[in-house]
Amino acid sequence: MRPEHYEDPTHPSMSAERPLAHRLVVATLVFCLAFTCATVSVRTWFAWGTEIQAMNGELALIDQVFQGSLSKAIWEMDRDSLEAQLDSVVHAAPVGRVTLRIPRPERAEEVLVRQRDGFLGTGPAPSLQRALVVVPYPGAVQAVGVLVIEGDPALLRQRLWKEIWTIMLTQIVQALALAGITMLMFNGLVTVHVRHIARHLERLTPETLGKRLRLDRLGSRNDELDLLTLRINALQDNMGQYLQRQREAEQALAASRDDLALEVAQRTAELVRANEQLQSLSRLDPLTGLANRRYFDELKDAEFNRALRSGRPLTVLMCDVDFFKRYNDTHGHGGGDACLKQVADTMKALFMRSGEVIARLGGEEFAVLLPGSDARQARQAGERLREALAGKRIPHGSSPISPYVTVSIGMAELDPVGMSVFDQLLHSADQALYRAKNGGRNRVCE
Repeated sequence: MRPEHYEDPTHPSMSAERPLAHRLVVATLVFCLAFTCATVSVRTWFAWGTEIQAMNGELALIDQVFQGSLSKAIWEMDRDSLEAQLDSVVHAAPVGRVTLRIPRPERAEEVLVRQRDGFLGTGPAPSLQRALVVVPYPGAVQAVGVLVIEGDPALLRQRLWKEIWTIMLTQIVQALALAGITMLMFNGLVTVHVRHIARHLERLTPETLGKRLRLDRLGSRNDELDLLTLRINALQDNMGQYLQRQREAEQALAASRDDLALEVAQRTAELVRANEQLQSLSRLDPLTGLANRRYFDELKDAEFNRALRSGRPLTVLMCDVDFFKRYNDTHGHGGGDACLKQVADTMKALFMRSGEVIARLGGEEFAVLLPGSDARQARQAGERLREALAGKRIPHGSSPISPYVTVSIGMAELDPVGMSVFDQLLHSADQALYRAKNGGRNRVCE
């Protein structure tokens, strides 16, 4: 069954569904893989010990079976029987090599060796050494030889690999079964109901808010899905109540619209008068009494166009109080406001000619519009402002250039050929102010 595909119009990037069940299965498989590796390692270790013990037991059993007959054959010097017995031992399943040492009086001991084809050494396989004895008469024990039985490592590895493959196959089957059961249970217990909730929400409109969400489940399980269903139904109830109150409010608003229209007409006249007063107040900066940025913007284009038409010079001074943030940090904002007022009063005393406009553009930044003044006259005016402020001797304990408050001034003159809007002139003055600051402050630059 192909998974359904949903697209949220508010989230165009959601182009493909990524089911939670798939992610859960992947996480389960990754966990099972790690767990299988660990389990295989541990079980292999124990299987190795078990196989060693099993081979030791088999070698001991072979020893019990053949030691008597070997001892008898050596004692009776029955060579044919001895050779046959050794051949029988070496062909036993776990045996890789058999070594029989027979001591001879006054001669070197005789060593008989039998080994399985392909035997390369015992390696990790166990071995067993047994002394062969006979009892020629009651009470007498005679040693007749030493039997060494060595296990076959190839058989040991073969058994171990068989055990490892059995363990791995068992673990893999368990992991796949666990992942499959997990996916089936998640799909049956969660995914189906989440899709049903998604379809319910997709079809939800103001007209269907009263349709309750119900999940096709046996009884109430009081789990997260039941809680989600309860909250969705509660949300629909709240939305329905809100929309009902909104409709009632709209009806009440329509009923009182005529009364409001009359009251609005009366208030409009009052607002006109208030706006006239507000417009007058809105042109002034409340702290310094200078023109504010809004009034400056209203005047600048008119003066600019007048200068272009008449051919008269027009200059702008951009003034900035040096290290004013440090002044605020040292003297507080109340002291900073008092400082700005003194700077504004100094500027008012210098620029009083008709047409000259002083404006506070914001913070510690001021602009002076000088119609009819060329660059030389504007520079002289800027120097007079700087000297007049120095004469005020306003203390500035945190300024690195002077113990008193200073200003940096950028000056620009209108270029009728290269400038078509006032902002170009203002930008030139701002760049000049930047050069004044970079040049050490407390100076006039153009």
